[in-house]
Amino acid sequence: MFLVSVVSFLILRSASCSLSFGEFLRAPFLSTNQPPTPFSLSLSLAVSEAEAAERLMAQKQHIAIFTTASLPWMTGTAVNPLFRAAYLAQDSDRDITLVIPWLSLKDQALVYPNKITFSSLVEHEAYVYWWLKEKADVISGFKITFYPGKFSKEKRSILPVGDITETIPDEVADIAILEEPEHLTWYHHGRRWKTKFRKVIGVVHTNYLEYVKREKNGQIQAFLLKYVNSWVIQIYCHKVVRLSAATQDLPRSIICNVHGVNPKFLEVGQMKHGLIVEGGQKAFSKGPYFIGKMVWSKGYTELLQLLSQHQNELSDLQVDLYGNGEDFDDIQKSFSKLTLGVRIYPGRDHVDSLFHDYKVFINPSTTDVVCTTTAEALAMGKIVICANHPSNEFFRQFPNCHMYNTGNEFVQLTLRALVEEPLPLTDGLRHALSWEAATERFVEAAELNEAIQEKTPLSPKPLVQMSSDDWRKSVEEASAFLHNTVSGIEVARCAFGAIPETLQPDEQLCKELGLDFPEHKMLFRH
Repeated sequence: MFLVSVVSFLILRSASCSLSFGEFLRAPFLSTNQPPTPFSLSLSLAVSEAEAAERLMAQKQHIAIFTTASLPWMTGTAVNPLFRAAYLAQDSDRDITLVIPWLSLKDQALVYPNKITFSSLVEHEAYVYWWLKEKADVISGFKITFYPGKFSKEKRSILPVGDITETIPDEVADIAILEEPEHLTWYHHGRRWKTKFRKVIGVVHTNYLEYVKREKNGQIQAFLLKYVNSWVIQIYCHKVVRLSAATQDLPRSIICNVHGVNPKFLEVGQMKHGLIVEGGQKAFSKGPYFIGKMVWSKGYTELLQLLSQHQNELSDLQVDLYGNGEDFDDIQKSFSKLTLGVRIYPGRDHVDSLFHDYKVFINPSTTDVVCTTTAEALAMGKIVICANHPSNEFFRQFPNCHMYNTGNEFVQLTLRALVEEPLPLTDGLRHALSWEAATERFVEAAELNEAIQEKTPLSPKPLVQMSSDDWRKSVEEASAFLHNTVSGIEVARCAFGAIPETLQPDEQLCKELGLDFPEHKMLFRH
């Protein structure tokens, strides 16, 4: 009887019957007068359990977090979205998927440090889960899926290839979090994000305007980029969270630092505090240091300027710099010309025990939005010397954070930090740096707990009956259509800086992602 039922079900399904298998099994035409057998009871129980699981999944809040980088690249847009996924997933009412870029082996060699590469999606996925458990002791209760990406040497960043909204099935396209929304949508061609998802939240990580201003014809480029960023975010995001006021003003945006630190950093801070309070020991035996990607725009320009202008006042200073990046050799050569003691080392994970004994963290960068390494240094109980800049506003509440306005103030604060001891973090300040607090701030800022309206298509109305909201939606639809049209023209894409031939994944990416080539309309791997 069961085999007949299965065959009948498949025949009806092929004839476009809309019954689920569970509904089919309960259909009247399958009923008999015979008493239920143990096998039929087991089958009914299995069907009931499957339906219960399906209902439970339907009740969950499905959140897909799209980001522009992934471990082992130790950059903020790889680490912070990973922690966001892990901590949001601790709420059992949420189903979280982290969507990260997959790079071909050639690009992996350009991006990932220490010659780390992955030959398969499974390897990369396992590495991310391993890092989260090993380096942060955080359990991963979320899924990982991949979208095709390519590394742009010119932009020094990863750009999406093809329509990456396809990574998430329509039936679970509930909420999308776009980490760096402008970056993910500059060249987006395909389904509109607001059409695919019921709610789209952007989290702005990067001060692109400040980076662009430092390039050739930077002022003109920054002027144009400012309007492009506003345009694509207006089209594709319902809500935007800006980590600090260092970013440009954007439509529907709110300023809130929704990042925390790896709990390991807080453990180091507590250990250092314990040494001072309980044993009266000296907690820090080393002086100042800086850690950051070795590119001039990441604070090294400002640091070189400060140190070179005040070599006499800081003649006894010994500073250690750590980082990897495209400008490593040039930075090393430039700092070697100073009379000060400046030592430069390859990058290491900031939580490494090597950094525990440094007392002073110097970070003169003004291109950050909210500097992750500054938060990590404060969490470890160190004194921080940083610029009085909007990107550092969140850190103003910490007594160990000293901000300077001028070069002379930098010298005074640095010399004072070398002879004073850091103050212990209060419980409240320690909590403010945690990912638990960051997640609470994010849920509130993004309004995740508010009811989401169902996706409804825009129905045409006579002009005289259109409200101001209808007009706004119509203009937005027209803008989205225009962007989608332009982003689908190869010449136009390249003119605006896209990597050539990235409208669809190439044969190599298709092979690695398990897609058919050239017919790659199927979903990417989940």
